[in-house]
Amino acid sequence: MSTIAIVGAGPQLGRAIGRRFGAEGFDVALIARGAERLGEIAEELSGEGVRAEVFPADITDRPALHEALTAVEERLGPVEVLEYSPAPTPADLRRAPIVGAVEVTVESVLAQLDLYLLGGVAAVQHVLPGMLARGSGTVLVTSGAGSGPLIAPHVANIQIATGGMRNWILNLNAALAGTGVHAAHMAIAAYIGQGGHASRPDTIAGTHWRMHTDRTEAEVLVEDLPEDYLERGLADKFGDS
Repeated sequence: MSTIAIVGAGPQLGRAIGRRFGAEGFDVALIARGAERLGEIAEELSGEGVRAEVFPADITDRPALHEALTAVEERLGPVEVLEYSPAPTPADLRRAPIVGAVEVTVESVLAQLDLYLLGGVAAVQHVLPGMLARGSGTVLVTSGAGSGPLIAPHVANIQIATGGMRNWILNLNAALAGTGVHAAHMAIAAYIGQGGHASRPDTIAGTHWRMHTDRTEAEVLVEDLPEDYLERGLADKFGDS
């Protein structure tokens, strides 16, 4: 039985990725803050016949993330697929607000680097040695398309961090050629769950599955933004609700 670890698992995309890979026979490890929310996702997936377990951890707490991934390996076996897709909560955004390109400061970037870039490096480097030793495995990193393919000046401090992560994953993709391990980046230019068919969580999760099985693409761009996306700003999930 193969295992996917979804780091930054949430109620939309994380749930959909767990469902898609679980339907293909994968055990699903859900890693994020908020044990209660993760428990609800795991219970739903379990009701569909998927073995899903919860490993609560703050991604920005490196020792906690290491312990969570170690626990995944001990309980579910080696991680065959790592999917990394963190997102800030409203509380995170109040503590470390998003700023535009003109307003970027060193301080405004640091918290975003901790979540998107450093957390991703820590997660990947935890599972990568085992993947290389086995000669198989997939690393999938998911971020907003402002990480590179799309210009999004209103969220510049986040894009500095996600752009760094995207750059590393694309270079990792090249460096891993011939090893049996595949690394790829998904750039999402969409309001997940709020647009058309391409924005649906299950559609995006299906693309994750294709990236894992086809293993030919270093990057996939999901596009389903309205023309007024710059005026509209952040997705509703980042509001104060």
